[in-house]
Formats: sequence, structure tokens, C-alpha cells
Amino acid sequence: MILKANCKINLGLDILRRRADGFHDLETVMFPVAGLYDEVEVVRTAAPGAAFRTDGLAVDCPPEENICLRAFRLMQRHYGVDGVAIRLDKRVPFGAGLGGGSADGTAVLLAVNELFALGLSEAELIARAAELGSDTAFFVRNTPQLCKGRGEVMEPFALNLKGMTLVIVKPGEGVSTREAYAGVRPRIPEVPLAERLGRPVTEWQGLVTNDFEEHIFAAHPAIRDAKERLLAEGAVYASMSGSGSAVFGLFEGHEKGERLRSLSPFVFGL
Repeated sequence: MILKANCKINLGLDILRRRADGFHDLETVMFPVAGLYDEVEVVRTAAPGAAFRTDGLAVDCPPEENICLRAFRLMQRHYGVDGVAIRLDKRVPFGAGLGGGSADGTAVLLAVNELFALGLSEAELIARAAELGSDTAFFVRNTPQLCKGRGEVMEPFALNLKGMTLVIVKPGEGVSTREAYAGVRPRIPEVPLAERLGRPVTEWQGLVTNDFEEHIFAAHPAIRDAKERLLAEGAVYASMSGSGSAVFGLFEGHEKGERLRSLSPFVFGL
């Protein structure tokens, strides 16, 4: 099986509180970006275990720690499956807050479910994905979701961005999850995120915010500058995605698509 493991962007991200287990409760709407994806190929083999190779962008972890292998081992523990070869063609920038790694891991879960005819329900797949990380469960549904808890508690969120152009800019520097959470100050917003996102997109700027931005921008001016350039070029809304370092802008219409490629190669009509 060959799957397109697409990334996501975060529309708003509120860090509500620090939990006793060391994680944080948050609220965010995750939105899939179909046009930017890693290619994940999984095939059954006669040999036990999992063979793994990567193409494309260099992945910043040892192969044996890659989330694709961790996903297979998880399915192996739960369901006794064995014998696969996995190829990852990495295209989504990492250290970007786009969830590329999470998408890859979930793709392996979905592929193993199909290849071994496990017949797992959506609820079971979400539970397995949540064991891998905080964003992984989203990619089981891969539709706009209001995510709570660590990100694994989801409910569908009606959102129509059709007709807009999305531009994603990935600055040269990355931001680790540890750095992002070390500087965050949890807070409860006066108006819930879902209510703010119910307003027209043209009213989101300054209203739909990402709680990581303030301290990340202070430490990484290039990320702040990328967002400011998107707004200067006419984005009706721009934000950092997740814990960064990628930022994105939403532009009205599709006619500016070619001009916007001067900002980034990642330009997509919605």
C-alpha cells in the first residue's frame, strides 16, 4: 500500500492549563493540507520484523526511532502482526508544527490495519494513534477537528475555506516541542476558540491566536518576520502552525497563486 500522509495546520491554539501528568490541556482546530504530504509505502513480507528505509528529506532521528517503526511495533504488540517493509519518502518539513511525523505514524497504522485485515473500528484506530503522540489521532479522521486534551480528544468542526489560497512558509530554523512548551503561559481565553472561529476569516487576525507565538517570536525573529511578510503580501489571516516554526497565510481567491510562489513553494488552492 502507498499512502499520502498529508500534514495539517492549526487554526488557533490555546494552552489552557498544565496537567498533573506534565502535559498541557489545549484547544485547537486542526485542518488537513492535502497538497503537502509524505509518501508512505507499506508491504507485507515473508521475513519477520520490519525493514525500513527513507528517501527525500533527511529525518532528524535514528532510523530505529522513526515513528513509522514505532507505529508498526505498537500494532505488533497489540495484534501480533509481523513482516513488513516500510518506505518513507519525506517531503513535509519537520520541526515545523505541521504534524508530518504524526501523519507518517498514523499512515502505518492504517496500512497495517488494511494489509492484515484487522478490521479495526475508527475508535480503535484513534486509541492506537493516541498512544503514538498528541497529533496522531487527528490523522485517522483527517478532516477539520476541534481538538482538546493533549490533542487526542476530537470532535468534527464545520469549516469552509473553499476558494482561498493557503501559503505555508518554513523558515530555516526549527523549534523543538520542549522549547515551545517551556516558555508557554497557560490561560483560559474569555471567548472559546470555536466561537472565535465562527466569525468570518477576515476577522480572525488578532482574535484567533496561537499561544506559542509570543515567546517563540521573541527567540526566533525569522519566524515572526515570515508571518509579518505574509500579512504584508495581503494574507487576511496568518499564524504560526502548532509549536512552529512553519507559519501560514490565508489569501482570498486563487488568482494570486503564482505570485505567492515567490514567498514559498508551498502554495495550495483550497
